[in-house]
Amino acid sequence: MSAGQWIAGINAVAAALEHDSEHVLEVLIEAGGRNPRLTEIEQRALQLGISARRVAQQALDGVAGGLRHQGAIARYAGARSHDENELPALIEAAAGRALLLILDEVQDPHNLGACLRSAAAAGVTAVVIPKDKSAPVNATVRKTSSGAADRVPIVRVTNLARTMKAIRDAGVWVYGLAGGEGGSLYALDLTGSVALVLGGEADGMRRLTRENCDALAHVPMPGADAAGGVESLNVSVAAGVVLFEAVRQRALRP
Repeated sequence: MSAGQWIAGINAVAAALEHDSEHVLEVLIEAGGRNPRLTEIEQRALQLGISARRVAQQALDGVAGGLRHQGAIARYAGARSHDENELPALIEAAAGRALLLILDEVQDPHNLGACLRSAAAAGVTAVVIPKDKSAPVNATVRKTSSGAADRVPIVRVTNLARTMKAIRDAGVWVYGLAGGEGGSLYALDLTGSVALVLGGEADGMRRLTRENCDALAHVPMPGADAAGGVESLNVSVAAGVVLFEAVRQRALRP
């Protein structure tokens, strides 16, 4: 998009400048803003040769379109993503310890942003999402991810089932998380190269996605059987649970 999109918020703008500055077109800072981080953002942008302007709060409110901007917004050339042909090299570079998160049709940008935030914190090798019927990595995703969209490789693929087969052929075990199906998550060995697959908000994993998993597993939830208990976890919460179970296991078996 030639005009770019606007990203809003101190963390989102600072992360874009730090990790993906070549795509930042300009930065707008609230005139009279007292947060010292606003000055840091302004100075960093100018150091990078990026236009940084002080404007009235009302102007920021209008451009941000309802997003909470905290006095800083940036015009961004487009969300950074990796080509699916780069995935084999990312897996190989992980030297037998690849950790992939595959999201099948997660369409809520807030959920996608939260998943990316957990993925970055867990040190994932890459997050794989389909090009169709998945939330785009837009301003809302970038804001919700608190900058994680700039730190974790995001691979958008044309055919998710085909990509999953290629991942398995590369020596990665692929585990699909499905409520109440398969064995317990905590019985899986997640210390080697693994991919963890989560389905979308409405229908979970699609049939072909399930068929391309080596096994299905679930997160045990004692409260699910109790009266009034929850039946499933939000996809972003589930992502955090499964990723940090992998982190826990890997810490015990370096």
